[in-house]
Amino acid sequence: MGFEAINALCAKGEPFLFISDFQAHKIEVIPLCDIAHHNIDFSIEETFTCKPHNHTLEKAPVHFLSYKKKFDKVIKKIQAGETYILNLTQPTPIKTSLSLEEIFSLANAHYKLRYKDKFVCFSPEKFIQIKGNTIHTFPMKGTIDASVEDAQEKILSNQKEMAEHVMIVDLLRNDLSMVAKNVRVKKFRYVQKIEAGEKELLQVSSHICGDLDENWRESFGDILRKLLPAGSISGAPKKSTCKIIEDVEGYERGFFTGVFGVFDGENVDSGVMIRFIEKQKDGSYIYKSGGGITLDSDPKMEYEELQDKIYLP
Repeated sequence: MGFEAINALCAKGEPFLFISDFQAHKIEVIPLCDIAHHNIDFSIEETFTCKPHNHTLEKAPVHFLSYKKKFDKVIKKIQAGETYILNLTQPTPIKTSLSLEEIFSLANAHYKLRYKDKFVCFSPEKFIQIKGNTIHTFPMKGTIDASVEDAQEKILSNQKEMAEHVMIVDLLRNDLSMVAKNVRVKKFRYVQKIEAGEKELLQVSSHICGDLDENWRESFGDILRKLLPAGSISGAPKKSTCKIIEDVEGYERGFFTGVFGVFDGENVDSGVMIRFIEKQKDGSYIYKSGGGITLDSDPKMEYEELQDKIYLP
């Protein structure tokens, strides 16, 4: 089942869960009436009560010099004009005594998904939301440790972070313009606090929306096809940047940085699959994380951001 199945179910008004890998090569579509048979847990909550826990993740991040080699390759591609912003990610081995089911249960996040005995994600980032005939997207770009003095002022005044955010907002405005009319930025660069295990992070988002045709449900699968992969975790321009990601990262993203969501019979809500733990064949875990790279990026700061995003919220 894939985009055609999404079109068919949506046109009938039948609720379903959809899951896509990063490149939109693997699409799972599961009617909600059948979800109990698939060993999948999911939760989408606009507002949720944060449940405290004391579990942390032991991490063994890739060595800085190894990361910097890949970072430098990205910078050369930017200098050559092949990309303007690229989301560089890496896998980090982690240790925890928890099962994927326990991680799913404990994590506090707007978007949570456990996929069989393979992975779990607990994401703060929306992909798209459709209410009525209006489509919304909320790109997150820009992260800082909330404990830093004047953290909000620093993240909002940082010129590198501003440039990175503007590029992603521009990319997603263009993406929405492929499927919607009257695309506009409703709110530009607002700050949200994210619980990040032992620390808190501030993340910067924007709100973009547009108007869909009244019969959008008949072609929702086609809308998804045009919007994937998500611009906030690939980069711009999207096609050449995705090719560079494939060449430079040196591992398979798989479902990490893909999307999942629910059509409830009327509306759609979906999240980007970041904050992602994957189980390996030997039973060990890796945590996949990263951040946006521009010409002004500092490799040490980007390396630290990659590690800051390894947590159980």
